[in-house]
Amino acid sequence: MSSVCGSFSGFDPYLSNIHHWGSGCSSNAESLDRLLPPVGAGRSPRKRTTSQCKSEPPLLRTSKRTIYTAGRPPWYNEHGTQSKEAFAIGLGGGSASGKTTVARMIIEALDVPWVVLLSMDSFYKVLTRQQQEQAAHNNFNFDHPDAFDFDLIISTLKKLKQGKSVKVPIYDFTTHSRKKDWKTLYGANVIIFEGIMAFADKTLLELLDMKIFVDTDSDIRLVRRLRRDISERGRDIEGVIKQYNKFVKPAFDQYIQPTMRVADIVVPRGSGNTVAIDLIVQHVHSQLEERELSVRAALASAHQCHPLPRTLSVLKSTPQVRGMHTIIRDRETSRDEFIFYSKRLMRLLIEHALSFLPFQDCMVQTPQGQDYAGKCYAGKQITGVSILRAGETMEPALRAVCKDVRIGTILIQTNQLTGEPELHYLRLPKDISDDHVILMDCTVSTGAAAMMAVRVLLDHDVPEDKIFLLSLLMAEMGVHSVAYAFPRVRIITTAVDKRVNDLFRIIPGIGNFGDRYFGTDAVPDGSDDEEGGSTG
Repeated sequence: MSSVCGSFSGFDPYLSNIHHWGSGCSSNAESLDRLLPPVGAGRSPRKRTTSQCKSEPPLLRTSKRTIYTAGRPPWYNEHGTQSKEAFAIGLGGGSASGKTTVARMIIEALDVPWVVLLSMDSFYKVLTRQQQEQAAHNNFNFDHPDAFDFDLIISTLKKLKQGKSVKVPIYDFTTHSRKKDWKTLYGANVIIFEGIMAFADKTLLELLDMKIFVDTDSDIRLVRRLRRDISERGRDIEGVIKQYNKFVKPAFDQYIQPTMRVADIVVPRGSGNTVAIDLIVQHVHSQLEERELSVRAALASAHQCHPLPRTLSVLKSTPQVRGMHTIIRDRETSRDEFIFYSKRLMRLLIEHALSFLPFQDCMVQTPQGQDYAGKCYAGKQITGVSILRAGETMEPALRAVCKDVRIGTILIQTNQLTGEPELHYLRLPKDISDDHVILMDCTVSTGAAAMMAVRVLLDHDVPEDKIFLLSLLMAEMGVHSVAYAFPRVRIITTAVDKRVNDLFRIIPGIGNFGDRYFGTDAVPDGSDDEEGGSTG
């Protein structure tokens, strides 16, 4: 355990914005402001890299969408399995010691796009009616280990480290209860878990790669707690002080302060200790450098020279199919004709793919009063997921064939500096894990983007054998890559071309499908579909 000291720059501005409480409380607010150290005005602002909290980018959340504003590089290897778990940082310390502020400062200084900030405050246990009454009179101890649902914390952190999505409860501190809604978080490169009991459980400690204890003077912690509970949670001063003396201070002495000995780094004075934060950021960066991957290059040299897998189904090459391929492959084909014949081919592909869904025998009576032995879809529901933007063109064909089909979208683009695919946008229907999923992209070359999309579905608990990857054109390399990594995913296409060139574009290929379909100009060395190099 090491202790890092640095100059004190005062109370963090994140927590200095006090809501108006009304005439009866404004004087209290002013008196509390005078007790706090001044905010350091000379410190230059850092570039913001925000976390995946409910209301903070890069995860923007509306009633219908989940939007990632910064790309996440691959978190799996060429075998489709997770290469290394996310780097998990634990932030412990007393109530109002500045843990959340330190976490945000670390996130800003890290300057990496995918960071999850997970608060222990979300995991308070559901109170009984008797406990609710005690809490209303400030007689319930929220600073005891028994107040937290450690089983849920541990299972949530494990899933996040594995790159999977999790549902985190939303706790209402005014009513001392969980709200009906949950917030969804997705696995990231770095996970920051903060809470007063962050180091109080042995199993939880084993999940943390780095443990930081924020050590702040007790008087400042009391002032901050008064400010927060009065302004944000509607408490009165007497109740806050009563709870502090009865529960908060004794719990700190008994349960929280002793955990300082298990910390790797102790940060005195919390958010003002920029030396400690810089040291933490340097260490995390070194850990992330060890986790860097080059999935696309690995795919180019792996799993080749094998027979095409049994999970691959290619639409029968009838004169009609070959004729449509001739038209859409022709560089002289007009955009209108390209769209028309692509749509025809998509419709045939979708109908062919549906034949692989599970069906069961079904007896119906015809209008003539006769029994007919037919077939009915044996699953719960069908969901289509398009890899933007080219995969989006297949959605009308799916809707035309499947009534009331649900649609999700995934945006994957190539980083022009690294050449690796990055996940930028994600919107999936609720309970997708119960559905058969038709994953759509128009071209697949190396398979890197398709593998990322499949990995996303698996991390959302969609069974591998319920995923159908559909593409108008695939390279053998992409077929092998996807089939090797995910041997139970059904791969369905209208044609397979033999080779890719040095830029991983399919030969003879079909051109940049998205640009040809939408009438946009091609971007050199990068576009929106696999053949163009954007999703690899």
